[in-house]
Amino acid sequence: MATKASIITLPNPTLRERSHKVREVTDATRQLVHDMESATLDWEASRHHELGVALAAVQINRLERVVVIRNDFEDKEDRSFLALINPEVIQTSGKPEYDHEGCLSVLDIYGLVPRYPAVKIKALNLNGQEIRVKAEGFLARVLQHEIDHTNGLLFVDHVTDKNGFFHLNEDGHLQAIPYSSVEASGILSESL
Repeated sequence: MATKASIITLPNPTLRERSHKVREVTDATRQLVHDMESATLDWEASRHHELGVALAAVQINRLERVVVIRNDFEDKEDRSFLALINPEVIQTSGKPEYDHEGCLSVLDIYGLVPRYPAVKIKALNLNGQEIRVKAEGFLARVLQHEIDHTNGLLFVDHVTDKNGFFHLNEDGHLQAIPYSSVEASGILSESL
């Protein structure tokens, strides 16, 4: 069973690699999904003010195009997930909107990131059947974030303003942090 210790973090170079397409959904794929869910829930248990909403396989050091998304973002007691195999965005709608994002693979840093407010994606489910998902708002943001992971991109790559980085204070509120400390952390692929 995977734990929070299984989650790799920047500057680990694997996070910058593209994941491979899953050719066939097998028991090994289903075990990977189970491990991803376990790691997410274990991470969440260690974070007082946060909810583990999603994870990509690359985040547990597996370069496979698999993501898991929490079924209910409002209810921490609902520990169920939707697994998406080979997810891809097939349509975006609206003008990108800015909001804060964090990541289990980017320790204690959050960023102001533009994302499309609505997306359509296609993927395979755990039975190997194609599914399509329409999403708006926070779910659309989460899907774009996780699909980025499968392409070797992280939310920090989308932060366009040096004043767009934050951390959680002791009360669970976002507080701006100096760009110099973000630079020193080694998480950026290139300077703004």
